[in-house]
Formats: sequence, structure tokens, C-alpha cells
Amino acid sequence: MRIPVRIFPAVVLFLLVTMLSSPAFAKTLCVNTSGSGGCFKTIQGAVNAAAANDVIQVAAGTYTQMITIWQPVALMGAGSGQSVINATGLAHGIFVDGYDHQGLQNVSIVGFTVKNAQFEGILVVSAWDVTIRNNSVVDNDASQGLSFTGAATGCPNQPGDGVYENDETGDCGGAIHLIGTADSTISNNFISGNADGLLLSDETGETHNNSIIENTVVNNPLECGIVLASHPPAGHITAPYAPHWGVDNNTIVGNTSENNGVQVGGAGVGFFSDGMGQGRVTGNVAAGNKLVGNGIAGVALHTHVGPSFGLPADNLSGNSIIGNWISGNGADSNDTATPGTVGININSGGGGSPVLDTTIASNTITNEDVDIAVNTPAEVDAHLNNLLGGKIGVANICAFDKAKACSGSVDATENYWGCPSGPGGASCSTVNGSPIRIAPSLGSSTSY
Repeated sequence: MRIPVRIFPAVVLFLLVTMLSSPAFAKTLCVNTSGSGGCFKTIQGAVNAAAANDVIQVAAGTYTQMITIWQPVALMGAGSGQSVINATGLAHGIFVDGYDHQGLQNVSIVGFTVKNAQFEGILVVSAWDVTIRNNSVVDNDASQGLSFTGAATGCPNQPGDGVYENDETGDCGGAIHLIGTADSTISNNFISGNADGLLLSDETGETHNNSIIENTVVNNPLECGIVLASHPPAGHITAPYAPHWGVDNNTIVGNTSENNGVQVGGAGVGFFSDGMGQGRVTGNVAAGNKLVGNGIAGVALHTHVGPSFGLPADNLSGNSIIGNWISGNGADSNDTATPGTVGININSGGGGSPVLDTTIASNTITNEDVDIAVNTPAEVDAHLNNLLGGKIGVANICAFDKAKACSGSVDATENYWGCPSGPGGASCSTVNGSPIRIAPSLGSSTSY
């Protein structure tokens, strides 16, 4: 017996309601400088009118404005040098504001030139899954009177000063700054002429699992090219400082960082805790980068507070420096001083916080007074590196630095020292300080 199919009114109503409540497809909005053809005249106008996950196509032209992004959108320019955001007299070029809009995610910024902001070109706060790629971020940090004093505040008229940005005399803006940001990708950007290049810090939350890939960061004179810096939490800018959220498990790979920090002293890549409370910079990887001609070390890992001052130790553990080309960088100074120019500086400063489980492998270091300098009350491992500076390949410098805790050691076995015979041979790098284990050494260079 055949049973007839009957669609009851309640079922029809249910299906209709379900269809009407399904999410709409994302739409594309357009922006051009004249506002013609049904397009918006300003980028901010399009952002405000967009729905979540819409795409905003920005035509070539110059847009004199600051854009605040507060919902998930894709901001797509016509290309670097074509779609230009001129933020003259404004705090930022683009501000991705997850601080005031909690849960902000899925933002893309692609194909723009961002220039002339008072502080950051692009600032991202408390967001995740942000993509910033194929942009030129140039000539920002236009505010005058910027100098490093070590104070927690100090950037003139900086919005958020002491709220979502601390340690501002050291990091007044920058080209691209991620604060409390996770799972984001910053790739193939050109960054030049700013105070510093690309900064990851943790004032509003842990900054973790971000990928910094194949960016060109050159000629940013006041600070580092790429820096991972642990700062006091928002609202804790005076002593006693709270433990920091942390800058953890980020990947810095395939970037060029050249001629940064030459006026004040900045590294090619820096892993830093700022000395204002218990900092944390852990599990990060710097791999396959070109780090040349920067103001201090090609890679600098600095901690400042700790047991020597009767304070809790910073946590700068489990970081890896692998497969980088490092050449012609500067000397460190103050409490992380080095006896000359240096390729990699692992330094606990005056506070004596041990820097634990650092991996230094497969790097090629040349044209430095000291290829790898170490000052920490822990063991540092350095293997399979090409130490080609021709002077000191590895130095334990805690005595030079007048550190209070000189109990560290270096396992520098299986490195190539510039000649087949090993350290001390003709035209070969040597060692300085103790204890440093060097045998066996490699008789030829490792592949880069």
C-alpha cells in the first residue's frame, strides 16, 4: 500500500523560519575617492556600513583619515602604492579595536600604503585571526619628542597611554603593533622609516601563536626591526607591577631585518622583558631571517629583573634561534653589555633571571666581534652554527658585564669555527670565558 506524503502546515512554517534565519552571504562594498558609482567616499564610512564578514574593496587613491575596525571585515586595497592611507596628524592609520569590542576576529588588511601616523601605522589590540599582508607601512611615528627613558608612559598625546600601551617611551608606536593578539599572520609587508618596525607586546592579554612571515623591515632608526616585548598589564604602570600576560609561541620566519635601531640601539629580532614586573617571553622561534646592520645584536634576548634584585625571575624560556643569516650588527650596552659587536646576545642583565632551554642552531654569523655572547646563570646550547666572524665565536661574558650571577655554561659542541682545525686555528674563531664546551667541532661549514 502506498502512503501519500503530506506536508503539514507546521512543517512548512518551520522550514520557512529556518530559511529566513540562515546567515546571509557576505557582500562586497566599494570605496573610491569621489564616492561615485554607488561607492563610499571614505573607508571608515564603508566599515561602519558593513555587516560582519563583508569585503570592502578600496580603489586606488589617497585617503586622508584614520580607520577604526570594530567588526570582522576584509579591507582590500588596490595594492601598495595604489591605495594610500595618509594619517597625517592622526594617531594611527588603521586601528583594529578588539579592546572596546571584545571577541573581535577575522579581520584582513591587504594591499595598502599606510603612512604619516603620529604613532602606529597599523595597531591591533585584543583581537585574533587578523591577516595583514602585502602592505607598505612607512614613515609613521611622526610625533615629536620621542626618546627612550624606561618610563611606563611618555608618548605625547598617545591615545590609550597607560591603558592598552605601556613602556611607551621605548615603543612609541611602530609600523605594526600587535597587543594581546593571537593566531594572526603578518606577511610580505614592507616596513621602513618608522621608529621601530614590527612589535608584539602583551599589555591587554597574552600575545601568542602569531606568524610573522617574509616581511622586509629596513631603516627604522629608533628601535628594533622585529621585537617581542613583555610589558606590564594594562592598569599596572607603577610599582608594584603585576606579572605580565606573556608573548608566547610566535614564529618569526623568512624576514629581512636590516639597519634598524641604529640611532638608539635596536636588534634585528629582539626577545625582551622590560624590567617592570615579572615578564614572560617563551616558546618563540626566529628562523631563516636575514639580520644585518642593526644597532645592537642580530638577535638579542634580554631580561632585566630577577633574583639578584630580590625579585621574581622573568620567564624567557624555550626560545629558538635557527637558520638565520646574521652579519655586521652593533654592540649591546648598559646591563646587557657585550665586548664589541655581536651576532646573538643571550643576556640576563643585572637581575640574573636564568634564560632556560634556548636553542641556537644552524645560524651563519659573520662580521661580528663576538658571534654568540652569553650571560645567564643557566646552560645555553649552540650547535651546527657557522661561526665566521674570525674573532670570538662564543663568549661567556658574565664577568665582562659585571653580572652578580656568573654560574652559567655554554655547550658549543659541533659548530664550524671557520677552519677545519677548530677554535684557535689559523683564521679561525676562538672562545672567551668559561665554562664553554667546544669539542667536537665540525671540519666544514653546515648548510644554511
